[in-house]
Amino acid sequence: MTPMANEDEILDVVDENDQVVGQAPRGESYARRMRTRCSFILVRDAEERIFVHRRTPDKLVFPSHYDMFVGGVVGAGESYDRAALREAEEELGVRGLQQPEPLFKFLYETAEHTWWSAVYQVRCTLPVDPQREEIDWYAFLTEEELIRRLDEWPWTPDGMAAYRELLARRESGEV
Repeated sequence: MTPMANEDEILDVVDENDQVVGQAPRGESYARRMRTRCSFILVRDAEERIFVHRRTPDKLVFPSHYDMFVGGVVGAGESYDRAALREAEEELGVRGLQQPEPLFKFLYETAEHTWWSAVYQVRCTLPVDPQREEIDWYAFLTEEELIRRLDEWPWTPDGMAAYRELLARRESGEV
């Protein structure tokens, strides 16, 4: 998808309770800090390693940042579940992935951005061929390797928020 087409993608705008209140193009929703929806999918391989990647420099949000989730915006009228599967297959470059398992939702809010975020996990044993328009580097890392790099690499702030929430919920036994 070209950057312009990406900016023109229509998204649902939602309220603080995640209820749809309107629609707007992605570029406008970011520029005007409208609350939208995103899916985050933690992908593990057969050895339990986590798919980690660096976003391309031309991304609208958090260019050239690392992320431990694949995923993205939920399109207008699309469900979180459908977006999670679509985004995971697109970014990993695979077909036939199992439906990602929903873990939790949380509201990501900063001075610049706000979106409801549905966090999932999925196992991918298929050979990956990541989408070059989205990802310019990737590797499967053990959780220990990932944790060691948290202070070394520039991470997407929303991915870090989702990862911290996942760790906290894991520690409390919620997931």
